[in-house]
Amino acid sequence: MIGKSVIFSAPSGSGKTTIVKELLKKGLPLEFSVSACSRPKRDGEIHGTDYYFLSVDEFKKKIANNEFIEWEEVYSGSYYGTLKSELTRIWQKGKHVLFDLDVLGGVNIKKIFNENALAIFIKPPSLDELEKRLINRLSETPETLSKRMARAQMELSYEKEFDICITNDNLDEAIIKAEEAVLSFIKK
Repeated sequence: MIGKSVIFSAPSGSGKTTIVKELLKKGLPLEFSVSACSRPKRDGEIHGTDYYFLSVDEFKKKIANNEFIEWEEVYSGSYYGTLKSELTRIWQKGKHVLFDLDVLGGVNIKKIFNENALAIFIKPPSLDELEKRLINRLSETPETLSKRMARAQMELSYEKEFDICITNDNLDEAIIKAEEAVLSFIKK
């Protein structure tokens, strides 16, 4: 069975993960697609729930074995991807896949699933606000903050590749808009 897919993408710090978590609490027929990554776990993250944390070597072996539907080296030596087995697991349960992906991953998944996917871009109100949000996370060094901001500028240029753009200047309103878009899509 191949079900529908809902993709949320945004520059890091735009609020997409918060919106995705709120949607998952609403009892919609969605299940979170756990991505694989080669970065270290952050405090509170759980292997198999937040990500499948793999070493770079493990990740490269899965690439060689064609186990990913899509993958990307987001930063040098930092890989992210979607395992084919994750999609099968969710669709076999009769649910639709909910993706929380970086922007290029979102574009790639949309191209793969076309009309069976809804791609939603979460946009920060401004680059200044995005920088404040990243600083407030207290997880960024000056070097990683600089990389994330440079990447965000590039990622914002992909907004037109998505079906819907939601500016997250008010989180409650962004959640409502996202829920309305998802419900409309899965009822089609």
